[in-house]
Amino acid sequence: MNEKLKIKVLFEISQIAKLLDSHKPLLDLCRIRTPDLIEISAAAMFLHSFYNGIENILRLIVKVYDDKLPNDNKWHIELLGRAFVSNQNRKNVFRKEILEKMEEYLKFRHFVRHSYGFQLEWERMEDLIIDINDIWKIIEEDIDNFIKSN
Repeated sequence: MNEKLKIKVLFEISQIAKLLDSHKPLLDLCRIRTPDLIEISAAAMFLHSFYNGIENILRLIVKVYDDKLPNDNKWHIELLGRAFVSNQNRKNVFRKEILEKMEEYLKFRHFVRHSYGFQLEWERMEDLIIDINDIWKIIEEDIDNFIKSN
């Protein structure tokens, strides 16, 4: 991986780590009781930001290693899909085992962008909040392996 790309990817990783750290009180609260509407709204924005950070990393990687960035109306789905396959220029970014979970984060991010806050349902996001530290650990490890191998 070229040094310029590595610096940008590591910056995005640090931003996501700061996001997780700064929202720890909210995440802890959501793990011990059902959040109210304001807390659900904050948690939804947090999840939205989390996935956006991952997407930022994927855009950086795809822009350098793939022929072109996806640009149709389903580019978010295609971008995520590319992270799970290798091509002649690079290996896959993520292991297949987290594809389904990552699709859940993408779908939720899409829902948040195109809905009203009062439409948020805790049941739809509870597992995403509860699993976020575990999935982040895997994502961070996979990106680190990607950096070392490309």
